[in-house]
This record gives sequence, structure tokens and C-alpha cells, in this order.
Amino acid sequence: MKFHWFLPTAGDSRVLTGGGHGLGRGHGRPESAAFRPPDIEYLAQIARSAEQLGFEAVLTPTGSWCEDAWLVTAALTRETERLKFLVAFRPGLLSPTLAAQMAATYQRLSRGRLLLNVVTGGESAEQVRFGDHLPKDERYERTGEFLSVVRGAWSGTPYDFAGRHYQVEGATVAEVPDPVPEIYFGGSSAAAGPVAAGHVDVYLTWGEPPDQVAGKIEWIRGLAEERGRTLRFGVRLHVITRDTEREAWAEAERLLAALDPEDIRAARRALGRSESVGQQRMLALHEGFAGGTARDLEIHPNLWAGVGLVRGGAGTALVGSHAQVAERIEEYAALGVEEFVLSGYPHLEEAYWFGEGVLPRLRPALDDLTAAPVRRARVPAL
Repeated sequence: MKFHWFLPTAGDSRVLTGGGHGLGRGHGRPESAAFRPPDIEYLAQIARSAEQLGFEAVLTPTGSWCEDAWLVTAALTRETERLKFLVAFRPGLLSPTLAAQMAATYQRLSRGRLLLNVVTGGESAEQVRFGDHLPKDERYERTGEFLSVVRGAWSGTPYDFAGRHYQVEGATVAEVPDPVPEIYFGGSSAAAGPVAAGHVDVYLTWGEPPDQVAGKIEWIRGLAEERGRTLRFGVRLHVITRDTEREAWAEAERLLAALDPEDIRAARRALGRSESVGQQRMLALHEGFAGGTARDLEIHPNLWAGVGLVRGGAGTALVGSHAQVAERIEEYAALGVEEFVLSGYPHLEEAYWFGEGVLPRLRPALDDLTAAPVRRARVPAL
């Protein structure tokens, strides 16, 4: 298992509305919520802490309300030594050959610390801000072509490609990146499945209940096997972990109590217009909630849907004692999940709660996995 943390490049806060991920920077009332702007000093503090605590990488998001992921993380490579950066970007907004060149340069300058999170984009309103007017299914088709060109440019041999969206001749980079950056990708729609199966290394899903995650894994694994490939699987979750279960749920209750009902209604209206199948699945997890306690939003033992009341994207959190959170992680791991992309509110403090409280409980299992023989081999796709 690998554990990654998150860089809040839209801002951070002690409440759920401070950063406004997917809803606009400053969504809610940041002036009364100890809003932390995403300046380089604060982001560096989170990155250094994640490295010290033993996280593999930090995910850096993409979107209108975030600082640019490439620029922020490039700056943070000079603030860290080992930490990797999972850089989210949208493939339709730049040339695939240029993206391959950028990644190869980044990999050399960072000494191999780049991972790529390809975000096709599930919101047309967001895409058109950048001049992208393709319908959703065509965006996924374009992503598949984009990744074909990127991998071809990294192959060491000039690569030609003629598709519906891209036509390139002799795509290459000055030097093949070493190692080749691994590609992470998520998508719940029918159009997303073939892209994941044919092109990526790690398929990511948001933190749905384990039975739903198991269904997604089975779906993508089957599509990959048809293409002679194997993938790894990851899950994106928030965490609220404390020394006792009571303390963890008290924190969830505090976060819920700080939400203004109008903010919840506004978020539901905005997120309800989403084209993303994954977003609609997140919304369904708290459908019908009309007020109550934090425990009323517990949709599986220690799995809380409260974050998704006001946050786009990942909307669930693991809530419980350190031992309980470790148990839930092992439950997901038993399904085939090998990578966990985590976050919390605020991101700095919650990294320490998890890194000092949960990771030590998981280290025996991690050591067992490290000692076990490698059973899988990835087959690159062009």
C-alpha cells in the first residue's frame, strides 16, 4: 500500500467551506473560518510535513479555483527531498507532445519525483472557461489519444499518430524520462472505462462504500484484462482520525455544525448540475439528509458522507479512532486497493493525526507487502 496526501491549492481552513474545492475559492465564509490562503510558505509546510510523516506523494488539484499544479509543485521540489508530486492536469488544454516534454523535464529536474493525474473534466462549464467545447464522451476519446501520443513520445523513438483529435509526426522528447512517470486517472462513466483500461497505471475512485468500490474494481480490471494489461487501484478519501472514536465523531460534528444551511443548498444546486457520473454517485450518498447529527451521515462503518454536502469531488471521510481507520483501510486493501490519496481539515494538522496515529498501525502490513514477491507486470499501451 502507498499513502499520499493533498495540497490545498485553493486554500485551507478548519471548516469544510474554506477552500471551496470545485465551488469557487472562498466558497462559504472564509473570513469567519480562519481561511488559510494557498501561499507558497503554507504549501511548503504541508509538503515538508507529508514527507517527514512518510507519505509517498501529494496530490495537487487542477481547476479554475486552484493555483496551477505544475508551477506550485515545481517550486516545492526545492523544499523537499524525497516527496513525489501527483500533478493533476487536463489533457485537452495543451499539446500532448508538449505535455510529454514538460513531464520529462520535470522528472529530470526533480530526480524522478513526478506522478501524473489525468483529469478529463466532467463539467462543461469549467471546460469552456479554457476554450474547450467538446462534449463529455468526446473528451474521454481525446484523453485516450492524448495518452497514446504522450507514451509514444516517451518511447525513445519518434512517434507518429493520426487520430480524430490529434495528428502528430515524430513526437519525441530530448531524453526519455527515468523513471517514466506513472499515470493516475479516474472516471465512472462508460466512456471512462476503456481509457483507464488501455492507458493508465493507477485507476482512482472516490471513497464510496466498499461494495461499490469492489464493483468498480471488477469493471476496470475486466476491461484491462481484455487488453492484456493489469492496473493498480487507488481510492480518494478524507480522514478524521483521533485517539478515540468519541473524539473523532465530535470533530465530524463540529464540521457539520459549522455549515450554513444556505451553503449546503447552494452546493447541492451547483453539484446537481454536474455531468460527472462520479459526482452524481457522491451526491447520492447523502441524498435525503435534511439535518441531524454527523452519525446520520455514516453510510458504512466509519465512512462519513458529510464532506460532500458542500464539497465537489471526493465527498466522504473515514472517521474513527486510529485503530478503526486502519481497519477500514485494510478493508479497502482486501478489495485490491493499493493506493490511498488522503486529506483532512485543516490539511496540515490532519496529516499529523494520520501520520502519527494510523500509519504506525499499518506498518506491519506494509512490511509484509514489501517482502512479498511482485505478482503483477504492467504492459504499456500506445
